[in-house]
Amino acid sequence: MTKKLLILLVFFGSFVMQSQNLAWRTNMTDAIAISNDQKKPMLILFTASGVPENLQNEIFKTPDFAVWSRDNVVLVKLDLSDMNASDSDREQNVKLKNAFGVQDLPEVCFAMASVRKNKTTFSALGKIAYKPGGAKAWIAESNSILHPVE
Repeated sequence: MTKKLLILLVFFGSFVMQSQNLAWRTNMTDAIAISNDQKKPMLILFTASGVPENLQNEIFKTPDFAVWSRDNVVLVKLDLSDMNASDSDREQNVKLKNAFGVQDLPEVCFAMASVRKNKTTFSALGKIAYKPGGAKAWIAESNSILHPVE
């Protein structure tokens, strides 16, 4: 009985560790470099303290999302209420929120970016917010944004 319990704990522990092992970038310059290097779009999460945590709890903290995100996107979290961010980072985050047309928080924007002559140009691919239905439904909708049928 003890052996079965130990195996069960290890099994569930691996899922928890995997889902919490996400590498969220908070610096847009670094995120753009990684995105371009890996040839993956950025998943930019616009959030702030006090916003509903459904997206975090029901989508981002799942093993399905951990596997999908590792293979498909570069994760970027822009916390508009982060008091530890520099003034320039806070200003940049608000400008990006407005440029992507984000109205409600939290919201996710998918984008690619290029830098030429110290000027960054974003190519928005689409937006998605929290929707009930779980991680698999959210991932399916995200895939339709990232890989539209032509």
